[in-house]
Amino acid sequence: MKTKVLVVDDSAFMRRVITDIINEEESFEVVDTARNGKEALEKVKTLHPDVVTLDVEMPVMDGLDALERIMEECPVPVLMLSSITKEGADATIRALELGAIDFITKPSSIFKVNTDDVKKELHEKIRVVRKAHIRSVKARPAVSPRPKPEISRKAAKAPPSGSLKKIVAIGTSTGGPRALQSVIPTLPANLDASVIVVQHMPAGFTKSLADRMNTMSELSVKEAENGDVLRAGWVYIAPGDYHLRVIKDRNGYKINLGGDPPVTGHRPSVDAMMYSIADLGTENIIGVIMTGMGADGAKGLANIKQMNKAHIIAQNEESCVVFGMPKSAIAEGVVDKVVSLNEITSEILKAMGV
Repeated sequence: MKTKVLVVDDSAFMRRVITDIINEEESFEVVDTARNGKEALEKVKTLHPDVVTLDVEMPVMDGLDALERIMEECPVPVLMLSSITKEGADATIRALELGAIDFITKPSSIFKVNTDDVKKELHEKIRVVRKAHIRSVKARPAVSPRPKPEISRKAAKAPPSGSLKKIVAIGTSTGGPRALQSVIPTLPANLDASVIVVQHMPAGFTKSLADRMNTMSELSVKEAENGDVLRAGWVYIAPGDYHLRVIKDRNGYKINLGGDPPVTGHRPSVDAMMYSIADLGTENIIGVIMTGMGADGAKGLANIKQMNKAHIIAQNEESCVVFGMPKSAIAEGVVDKVVSLNEITSEILKAMGV
């Protein structure tokens, strides 16, 4: 049975091109198109598509308003079409928060829309989104920024006061931005650990993710920079298209960013981060593997388990959007605890002895 897709875009040209690309895959079928969010909502209710591709900027009802209504009234897996501008990245993070499963960036030129790379990515994302666990989503209320002390860029790179007791390393992919919002903002401000995160996401979007998470959290959250010294109470998110590794020198644990080839098919890679942590030789490690497609992180966690005294936590299948990454880690036999998304924070704190 073919995967039925509804294509939503205010541009007739984009609707035509996206439709043609999707229909090139024999297992997909575009059942209809819509010009705005209002039309999309009506057609989702009548056509019951398996997947919706949804543009953000549209007249009458924009993509975010339409997404919110769809997830509340007739939940269906949604793949956002996002621009690579700052505004587009912010809107994409909000869309993932509202329940979109994943996104694909629109090419910067109409001449690049029909390239093989775009076709391959769109087909792969539709396959992943089609398999995602989807639930009705109530929009979270707007979050007021939490007051935090001003810390300069120089101070952020300065040696931390006192020795860092723990490192919490989190890896995630599809469904991760929303899942992270159930973990990072629930960690206490006095957390005696540094948190490092690899979220599979292209360049230009991880800064918006970090900024959004920072407004929601008692911890300070930032997009990691090369040379950052890990500090307790801080969260560092790997920037898109860069591996995040942790190294140790006389100043403590530092972040090293690298543009070397993908690991396990990804850059940033969870495995690359976990391998670097294993090489530190410290025992104070808590590894967390969350929702995502594929197996990135499983081998790295196995390496940590072999080299260090670490506590490994995996998100359970029921609460994952896609169970691939946790499932692979569990299959490696290195996971100490499998818990639901809303239990991850308490399990982290328990592992820290809090």
